[in-house]
Amino acid sequence: MVNVWPAAALAVRLSPSPSPTNGKVMLKIWGRANSSNVQKALWAAEEVGVRYDRIDLGGPFGGLDKPDYVARNPNKRIPTIDDDGYILWESNAIVRYFGHKYGNDQLWPRDPKVRGLAEQWMDWQQTTLFSDFVVLIVQLLRTPPDKRDQTAIENARQKAEASWAMFDQHLKANAFAAGKAFTLGDVPLGVFAWRRYELPIQRANLPNVDAWYKRLQARPGYKKIVMTPLS
Repeated sequence: MVNVWPAAALAVRLSPSPSPTNGKVMLKIWGRANSSNVQKALWAAEEVGVRYDRIDLGGPFGGLDKPDYVARNPNKRIPTIDDDGYILWESNAIVRYFGHKYGNDQLWPRDPKVRGLAEQWMDWQQTTLFSDFVVLIVQLLRTPPDKRDQTAIENARQKAEASWAMFDQHLKANAFAAGKAFTLGDVPLGVFAWRRYELPIQRANLPNVDAWYKRLQARPGYKKIVMTPLS
């Protein structure tokens, strides 16, 4: 597997949310801004309104093996957060934490049945959708054209589209992952929806996913964090 980082990856840098005027920002998020997993944390932070500083790390920036980072995250991946001394890693866990600590009842519902749906689709992104998109991203964005495995690309595309078709069925009766309203459960899926529509692949006709995707695009946090060049 070839893992080539294009020069454009170095240029994709987001400005952190502005620091509060009455003191320093207590929340730090480590990770490159165009990482799908880092974007989950950043977008969730935007949705709940918590201010943060982001530190470039991973990919073309390196730093995952530095002792000070390993002390925070022995898994040596991104993202990692430090919320006033509280360290946490794993992207979906971070999204949940932001919901618990900073979210309102809509973003992180108290109703266990509604929250259950949100968490179901969050975990489905990790267990089912993620692996096929790893293949597509590595092959189509980081591998030279003459070295791409077209069979692997097509197999991953078909499996990913079958997964999206399943979500499309869910959206026949639901505007969002957990029902009528947007929740943080839409965040992990929304990050990969952007990749589905931006990657040069053939896509199935999924009208409910299309409509949901348009609703996400209307959210300021989605535009700011997720709708950026892929690499």
